[in-house]
Amino acid sequence: MEIPILPSLITLENDFVLLRPLEITDIDHLLEFAMTEPEIWKYSLAQGGGKENMIKYISDAVLARVLNKEYAFIVFDKLKNKYAGSTRFYDIQLLYKTIQLGYTWYGKKFQGTGLNKNCKYLMLEYAFEILGLERVEFRADNRNERSKAAMLSIGCKEDGILRSNLPDNTGGRRDSIVLSILRDEWFHNVKQLLLNKIM
Repeated sequence: MEIPILPSLITLENDFVLLRPLEITDIDHLLEFAMTEPEIWKYSLAQGGGKENMIKYISDAVLARVLNKEYAFIVFDKLKNKYAGSTRFYDIQLLYKTIQLGYTWYGKKFQGTGLNKNCKYLMLEYAFEILGLERVEFRADNRNERSKAAMLSIGCKEDGILRSNLPDNTGGRRDSIVLSILRDEWFHNVKQLLLNKIM
């Protein structure tokens, strides 16, 4: 049986945001965040603080896309006419109709502006309505209250906590919270919930 893979070129956009494939040359657009906003990476498994880390972050993301393991986007805020950060699909299991959505970060001036909800809407719409998936999963460090609140605000439901699931960036271990949106939930109420928040 042939295992399905994502298309090589995915561009998602509406009136507020554009998501296009992250490329090596995007270091020019994201370096400012790496150099001036270290708090972005506090709970991140993939560290992007500093020039070398950001180059590695982007290189690893591009390689993961080539290997059909992940699909990272750079996020462009159309209202501010500036690049804002990055997000991606990962743990891509198209055969089993599941995918994870994460590695999401934005510069401070783009946080709390509605940008994230627009990105999530476009990615969820693509996952459920183009790819025909049954489940989209989200994970985060259980200490990351901002991330948990953002996921709950878009209609995610909590599945549980994976104890001591992964190493954190301090040399310790983190508990990971797992949340998800199911296909029926998307069409029943989550899609309209998000549309109401981004219109």
